[in-house]
Amino acid sequence: MKTCIIFAGGEFSAPSFTDTKADLVICADRGYIHAEKLGIVPDIITGDFDSYIGELPEDTEIYRSVPEKDDTDTMLAVKLAIDRKCTDIRLYGALGGRFDHTFANIQALIYAHEHGCKMTVYDIDNIITVQGIGTELYEKYDGWYFSVFSLTEKLHVEKMTGVKYPVQNHIFTQGFPLGVSNEIISDNAVVSVKNGLALIVRSRR
Repeated sequence: MKTCIIFAGGEFSAPSFTDTKADLVICADRGYIHAEKLGIVPDIITGDFDSYIGELPEDTEIYRSVPEKDDTDTMLAVKLAIDRKCTDIRLYGALGGRFDHTFANIQALIYAHEHGCKMTVYDIDNIITVQGIGTELYEKYDGWYFSVFSLTEKLHVEKMTGVKYPVQNHIFTQGFPLGVSNEIISDNAVVSVKNGLALIVRSRR
């Protein structure tokens, strides 16, 4: 599995960053500021550079776009990661600040999933990913909530075990947040999706 770290331009806590091993590092516009603070030289920097106007490192691929484009800078980075055959994409600096960009980054999770990639958003207080049909295990983090939301009109969860509020053969809907603020009480939560797409959110209390 080829891995990619993407730094977007949202809020980022450098002291909490420990994910230093990846096959590819991409910065989306001012996301380069985060990499620079960590002493990381990215492989690729992409964007329209409307929010970063400093010097760029030598020997780094630069993909410039125009401001009038369909893709956000982060989506450009995600597409580059997919083009470079990365199937494990880890996105940092994707939350906080402008809510429209935060929501766009959640949609980028869906895009990556539709293109056969596992993509996860990280910040100091949240870990966010999506799950389609099948069974996945989610490790317990002490002091964290575990929430499941429907990204499709209906989400059929065959079972959700290892949690404080287990689920058996339940239909979640987009219009009601039934799955918020659950807790993992075993070593792992087990989530089996029969149909639909789930947003999985782990949040620090």
